[in-house]
Amino acid sequence: MAHSDEGLFLRGLFAQAIASAQPDLCLPPHLPEPPRGRLIVIGAGKGAASMAKSVEDHWPGPLSGVVVTRYGYGAPCKRIEIIEAAHPTPDANSLRAAHRLLEAVRDLTPDDLVLCLLSGGGSSLLCLPGEGLTLEDKQALNKALLASGAPISDMNVLRRHLSGIKGGRLAVACHPARVLTLVISDVPGDTLEDIASGPTAPDPTTCADALAIVARYAINLPPAARALLESGRGETVKPGDPRLAGHEIRLVATPRMALLAAADAARKAGVTPVLLGDAIEGEAREVGKVMAGLARNVADHGEPAPRPCVLLSGGECTVTIRGDGHGGRNVEFLLALAIALNGKEGVFALAGDTDGVDGAQEVAGAVIGPNTLARAHGLGMRPHDALARNDAHHFFAALGDQVITGPTRTNVNDFRAIYLP
Repeated sequence: MAHSDEGLFLRGLFAQAIASAQPDLCLPPHLPEPPRGRLIVIGAGKGAASMAKSVEDHWPGPLSGVVVTRYGYGAPCKRIEIIEAAHPTPDANSLRAAHRLLEAVRDLTPDDLVLCLLSGGGSSLLCLPGEGLTLEDKQALNKALLASGAPISDMNVLRRHLSGIKGGRLAVACHPARVLTLVISDVPGDTLEDIASGPTAPDPTTCADALAIVARYAINLPPAARALLESGRGETVKPGDPRLAGHEIRLVATPRMALLAAADAARKAGVTPVLLGDAIEGEAREVGKVMAGLARNVADHGEPAPRPCVLLSGGECTVTIRGDGHGGRNVEFLLALAIALNGKEGVFALAGDTDGVDGAQEVAGAVIGPNTLARAHGLGMRPHDALARNDAHHFFAALGDQVITGPTRTNVNDFRAIYLP
């Protein structure tokens, strides 16, 4: 499958989606007029270093600043300091980065402008534990959240209320300077307070909302974290706060833009694109079953579009960890899709994370075709067992069907394409 015509077509669509969200393409049109005072650049996320490089390359005057990105996602900047830290669980560099960003925006004036560059991954890369919490508390919380099955929006409610820098707190630290935040969105619905847990966005949610999420998903909170929420001292910066007056947040790239770029590429190849949405959530294996039903409907009845067509979708599925394997939400979706299709002729698919990393593996995703299950059985593998163990990365590695991009230096969430030639 890996080098078939269908596989190459799908890989080409994925490449187009990623290319559309490259900072050098999408960021320069949003750069502001130079301020009367200083321009300070700060940022966090998997795309933050490449966004910073784009600012340096296109900014006419002096600037300084600091951004944090994932290990391996740096870019050669001359005036903006680049810190690399861990993802998806924060480390000591995540803590150091938070302190450096706060130092960079200290003692600003109303004439200064802070340009904040945010992209997905900022939640772990920029880590400042809330009052009474330690880095170890935040690491334990992050691992519990990732294993809970909670959607990203609920995870980020907790992260904001247990942080000293998220939930609008970084914007308040910039006061009285004006803040312009440029965002590459990786969250369903492009909710501003969810992207990197909203360090410069006001937050309408409360400590009580966070406690309700803890109860709903039976999340094991460190005692200091529960105390911070129950006391209300973890409250975030709310909409209408006067310290945020004059601030602006702009979306420069979104999951929908990436899907539209892939749709355009499909159309040029004579294939009808069907956009199913950019904010699809749910258990990855359940979404796989649903998508299999949609693919069967196209194959058997020519609905919602006749062949040749490609079903495009984005969003962020969740994986509730049940086994001890190596997986991620995209490969788990694909394995469940392949099982549900059961060798259905003429159906091919790709799913991948546009940041190049699915789960904790340096693999973006994988591809499947009608012979995926038969080839797996021929190698002595049991697809149902691999799914039960959350072991889809090993499954697709054995087949040679992984999609490996290396660091893409952007992140517009997951990309899924089901192709019926």
